[in-house]
Amino acid sequence: MMDKYEQTLESTYIYQGKILSLRKDQVQLPNGKTSVREIVEHAGAVSIVPVTEEGNIILVKQYRKPVEQETIEIPAGKLDQGERPEDCAQRELREEIGFSGDLDLKFSYYTTPGFSDELLYLYVARNLKHAPLACDDDELIEKLEVSLEEAMHMITQGEIVDAKTIIGILTLKQEGHL
Repeated sequence: MMDKYEQTLESTYIYQGKILSLRKDQVQLPNGKTSVREIVEHAGAVSIVPVTEEGNIILVKQYRKPVEQETIEIPAGKLDQGERPEDCAQRELREEIGFSGDLDLKFSYYTTPGFSDELLYLYVARNLKHAPLACDDDELIEKLEVSLEEAMHMITQGEIVDAKTIIGILTLKQEGHL
């Protein structure tokens, strides 16, 4: 039986930045051949579906340079070094929508395991309480409050195109909160 794993022969960092690093690995494949893998290293992140007392979802709209457009998303953010995911989730809620809440971790998942090790933790936040923190200087955010039904419609109409947001909304719908 052939081994399914790739053995790293050599790793070279191409770029090391504030948000991510890029490395190139030469690997030996299970069949004995060699190949190159380009890997984005990321500290991980959190995403939160904030649910109001009325059952609505609070979303954020912001410009995203990589796609050159405004996107509608659930609050989210990168983990700081050594930061616990639940602490990051509370911080991001407070910075992006001005609330804290009771967090329920649904699951974690790799965003794009074909080239990145980014692990994203998905939370649902309820019992929201006003607790604002200042946004990061480079974040210009507009808040939107929509029903789950409206959010589903926004997905099918192509207004919500962000994967973590689609996953978060579908998770909430799966729980029967429509």
